[in-house]
Formats: sequence, C-alpha cells, structure tokens
Amino acid sequence: MNDPEGRMTVVVADDHAPTRAGVRVSLEADGFVVVAEASTARAAVQAAQEHRPHVCLLDVHMPGSGIAAAEQINREVPDTAVVMLTYSRESEDLFDALRAGARGFLNKDMDPDRLGSALRGVLDGEAALPRSLVSKVIEEFRGRSGRKVFMRQRRQAELTSREWEIMELLRQGLSTEDVAGRLFVSAGTVRVHVSSVLKKLQVKSRAEALAMLQEF
Repeated sequence: MNDPEGRMTVVVADDHAPTRAGVRVSLEADGFVVVAEASTARAAVQAAQEHRPHVCLLDVHMPGSGIAAAEQINREVPDTAVVMLTYSRESEDLFDALRAGARGFLNKDMDPDRLGSALRGVLDGEAALPRSLVSKVIEEFRGRSGRKVFMRQRRQAELTSREWEIMELLRQGLSTEDVAGRLFVSAGTVRVHVSSVLKKLQVKSRAEALAMLQEF
C-alpha cells in the first residue's frame, strides 16, 4: 500500500493489544503509517495480502505462530519486509525466523525511539538484529553444518540440524503437535521446517521425505 505522502506503511501483529498500541504510537510519531493491526498469524497474513505494506511486524509466539506467518507472507507478499518483534532471545526462534524469510529480529524491550530507524535500515538492506544475538548467528554459520542428502541425478540437499531432528521425531511416529511439545516450539514452526524439507528434497509429501531419509 502506497501512502499518498510517500510514508512507509506497516502492519503490526501481536496478540497483546497494549503492545500493538505502543508500537503504533512509536512508529506514527516517527512518520510511519500503521495500516492495520492483527492479533493472530492468520489475520497478519490477511492484512499483509490486503495492504501490501512496506513492513510487517510479527510477534514470534502469537496464536498461529508468527514464524508460520512470516513464511507465508515472505512467499505470497515478497515485497513486504517481515520483521519479528519479540521478547524471545532463544537462538532457535531467531534461526527459525530467518529461515522463514524474516529480515529482522527485534526485542520488544528495545528503546521505542530506535524502532523506526531499525525498520528503515531493514528497508535499506541492513540486518536488524540485537547485538546479543549477532554472535549466535556467526556461530551458526561457522560451526553448525547440516547433513547432506544425495538424491537422483547427482543432486544433493543439505538439511539443518533442526530439520533432521524434526524429521527423526516424525519418523518415530510423533504427530506435529507432539514434536512441537517435545522441542518447545509451536506446531506452526514444525510445519515451516517440514515444508522446507519437502522443498529441499523436491517431494510432495512427508511420507516421501521420510522414506528418502530412512537410509541416512
């Protein structure tokens, strides 16, 4: 959605109404236009599809999973920059968000006056990450490599450690909800990882993926 005055537009999605109100006040004071608010992942996706804002701010753990919403928005509204706004400092939440296409991962306890500049940085191609998590990103790419799966026609796919972990639990017969409970993540996050595995392996179903992975 283009603002007539050329201002940057934002969808704010969080299940806590006072948080949404505070973010709106901060952003509007900094010249942004909040075009919609949402309290669930589904509503966030719908708002992004309808308004096509410059930025969609998503809470990680809102109903329906902010990670799942990020993945869908990134796929269906690619011109919208997805930024997570959360209290979480868990590295897995960060990596799940980045894998889902998020361009930033901001803490809710940051200085509200810095939020606008952080979003402008994202739209300029900069990464928006708390300093406390930058080292975790570096460690992830330096020392945490995935295992490769060799497929037909000499193609190969590399799954992350988390993807292998989830597929192994599914292979053991656990449901999506059981896996989510075991790993302390949302069911939506599990589905995002499974979707990533299917794309990497170029198969259409979990059954096909699990059959392919059984020999590794």
